[in-house]
This record gives sequence, structure tokens and C-alpha cells, in this order.
Amino acid sequence: MLKCLVIDDEELARTLLKTYIDRLNFLEMVSAVENPLEALQILKTTDIDVVFLDIQMPDLKGTDFAKMIPETTQIIFTTAYSEYALEGFELNALDYLLKPITFERFLIAVNKIKRDSGDTISQNTMTIKSGYDLYKLKYNDILYIESDSEYVIFYTAEKKIMSHLALKSLEATLPKSIFMRVHRSYIVNKNKVTSLKGKEVLISEIKIPVSSSYYDLVKDQIF
Repeated sequence: MLKCLVIDDEELARTLLKTYIDRLNFLEMVSAVENPLEALQILKTTDIDVVFLDIQMPDLKGTDFAKMIPETTQIIFTTAYSEYALEGFELNALDYLLKPITFERFLIAVNKIKRDSGDTISQNTMTIKSGYDLYKLKYNDILYIESDSEYVIFYTAEKKIMSHLALKSLEATLPKSIFMRVHRSYIVNKNKVTSLKGKEVLISEIKIPVSSSYYDLVKDQIF
């Protein structure tokens, strides 16, 4: 379980993030506070894995407070102001969530936490939301991922799962050692590719197109 701390002066924002955290069994909500100084005391006495940190707060800006957080604790900024994004990433934030925060976008962020954490099991899995359902998939079980308008489809040997995500955003969260973009509409599991024939890669008998812009990369990285 990854221990989470939420710092936000807006009660509605704290409640929303608590709701999201409670829906995922690999996250544990330690506390949600409105005052950064109160949060500082928690950080001194409790090992926190990730802080969801608002930026615009009355007593102390989140970007200033971030400099007081232990380096072992990861930070995800949550704010309504996009102009702080650059400053946030300069502080080595794991992600930057713009309010109003959707659960789909929240999932992308927390999947980054799982991949970077020391939890070996979590490093090899991701959580996917499909409608009202949540699925935990092992990376090794994913054959390929296809973009379909505003959705992506995860294909495994047994099933396919559709989720309301953008392929580009998803690509940024997947481990590059396992997954590779081969086309504007496709990401493949490199370990599942069996051959390259012309401008297509094959995963067993499944043919997936390869764009000209990705062709050389596919040969270099997969073959």
C-alpha cells in the first residue's frame, strides 16, 4: 500500500481526491489537510509515499512547501492554474493535475507512482477504468493497445478492455522497456512481437500496422 497525503485548502478538492484514493486498493489515505504546516508535522512522523499538493493556498504556496518535503516522498501537484506547470516539473513533481480532476486522469498519475515505487508487484501492473469497473492488468498480459476515437482498447489473450483515455497520455505512463508506439493508433508489447513483415508487426497471427516514421525504431528496438 502506498501512503497518501492530500494538502488543499478547498474541502471539495480534498473530498474528491479522498474518494479517488479510496477506490484503489493499492493506495492508503493517511490524511487530508487544508494547512501545509499541519501537513509538515505529519511528514515528520509518518512515512508518506506521495503527496497530492495544491499550489494556491493562503498561508504557503504549494511550490514553496514542496521544497520542504523529503526527497523520498513523491509529489503530484493539483491546481486550477496551468501557468504553474513548468515550476512544478522543475521541482521534480511526478505529475501535474489540472482541476477539475477526472478519475481517468488521476489513474494515469497514480500508475506513475506505482511504476516508480519499490513495490515489485505494483511495478508490473496497471489499473484501468472501464465504465464503472476497475481492472488490474499485468503488463506482461497486454498484447497491444489500440486507439479508438476518445478511447483506447487493451488487448490480452483472453479479453479486451475499453477505457476513456488518450493514447498519447497513456504512452507517457507506460514503461518504455516493455511498450512501444508503432503507429499513431497502436502501442505494442515489444515482448509479444513475433515478426516484422513489410510495414506490419505480428503478434502471433495478429497484424498491426507500422508507420513509416516508426519503422526504423521498430527494427532497432524490437529486432
